[in-house]
Amino acid sequence: MRHAAPVVERPARLGSAHVVSLKVALFCGIALVLAAIVIFASSREASVADPRTPAAAVVRPSLLAPRPAPSADEQQYVESLWPIHTQVERAAVRVALGAAFYRLKDIERAELKTRLDQALGDFRNADERIKALAPPPSLQGSHQGYLEGVHLFQNSALEMLKMYDDDNEAHLTVGFPMSQQGSDKIREVGSKLFPDEYPPN
Repeated sequence: MRHAAPVVERPARLGSAHVVSLKVALFCGIALVLAAIVIFASSREASVADPRTPAAAVVRPSLLAPRPAPSADEQQYVESLWPIHTQVERAAVRVALGAAFYRLKDIERAELKTRLDQALGDFRNADERIKALAPPPSLQGSHQGYLEGVHLFQNSALEMLKMYDDDNEAHLTVGFPMSQQGSDKIREVGSKLFPDEYPPN
């Protein structure tokens, strides 16, 4: 009498099943997070856009107090500084773009040097013109702050130009952050002197 061959159970492929379950769990987790973000964004947008939403339920920035009208001396100072400010901003942008283009190899070293030399001349000219202004007492702080920003731009250009003396491009890495600090300083002061150019966020 022939005996039936014993049935041998194959071990379950636990490794593959475990990997699949992890992938499913990860996918579900990501889907839940994305769904939560979408729901939150939609509800926030709807609450802001719906005019029937009570004012207390909508998160809005506090309204700024209206600026007092400038005095005649303040207005004259701001109007005198404006063309200098335009010159400084234009030179700063040329330096920033020049450094970026050079890093991307879109311009040659000679072109970058031309930009830096021109910008340094503009910054020095702006420095002299600003020092010749007579700010009213109420704007002395802004006057000094603006000069600090221009000095940062000058130091940045001088540092980056050292690359052409010793052929060390590390001067770009050192000098460029100074230019960014100068931009931050000019923006800080400019938001007070030229509020139309720097609207509040």
